[in-house]
Amino acid sequence: MTASGRGWTVVMLAPSVGLLTVFVLIPMTLTIALSFYGWSSQTPFASARWIGFDNFKEILSVGSVGRDFRQAVGNTCIYAAASIVLILPLSVALGLLVHQSRLRCATALRTILFSTYMVPMVAVALVWSKLYSPTEGPINQVLGWLGIAPLPWLSRPDTALEALVILNVWQQLGYFTILAVAGLTQIPETILEAARIDGARNLGLFWHVTLPLLRRTLLFSGIIVTINAVQVFEPVAMITQGGPVGATNVVTYHIRRVGIERSEGGLGSAMAMILVIVLSAIVSLVFLAAGRRSEK
Repeated sequence: MTASGRGWTVVMLAPSVGLLTVFVLIPMTLTIALSFYGWSSQTPFASARWIGFDNFKEILSVGSVGRDFRQAVGNTCIYAAASIVLILPLSVALGLLVHQSRLRCATALRTILFSTYMVPMVAVALVWSKLYSPTEGPINQVLGWLGIAPLPWLSRPDTALEALVILNVWQQLGYFTILAVAGLTQIPETILEAARIDGARNLGLFWHVTLPLLRRTLLFSGIIVTINAVQVFEPVAMITQGGPVGATNVVTYHIRRVGIERSEGGLGSAMAMILVIVLSAIVSLVFLAAGRRSEK
């Protein structure tokens, strides 16, 4: 590459690299640094004092800080696991339905499913908060028609988190259905036809041929579902504020509560670092296990 070519490359990359530096790299560096300091978010950075690993020790302790953080981690794990268990099978089932060439409305169905993902999560949270209304919500009205007593979905500790999971599944299912359809289109028809000639039919064809060939698509979808679930924030902040009794207090909202509402910036930064490290480790282990299985 000539000098002029390198110069134009730098000029073209400068805006994106600059934005990445300002909005990603610098905040990440500050978060890492502040996790080792005692700092109130209401004071300048100059007032921060070095305390080493004390923030991490307090988070992992048996005190109130550690207890609240573990509760937030537990809620996040339940939310992520439920999202995976619901979204992946439903996306494959709807993907198979949309992928059928005999279905005349496949294109319209695909558009409708994907449109839910295009709606901002803020709008989705506002709409579903009305749907879950104890007295005027359509969900409880339908339950009343069926002879079931109305449920206080968002004000009971045993139903609030499940209600947010249903909201999340509705909003994201369309996107992962499109991914499933993309994976199904990559399966050669010759393989399916050979399996049919060998006697594979319906459920057997799906279980022994189609599903194994969707393994990489499902792996990618599972990782994205996990990351999205761990990063959940808007529904909690707009609908439940972590309640009732901490039942929906997920990690991201808890970090915001500690770092901003309680002004414990150093402690909140340490919690954010723990979240990033654990999530990165989980994703790396999943990819490592999938790679070893592929090699075998």
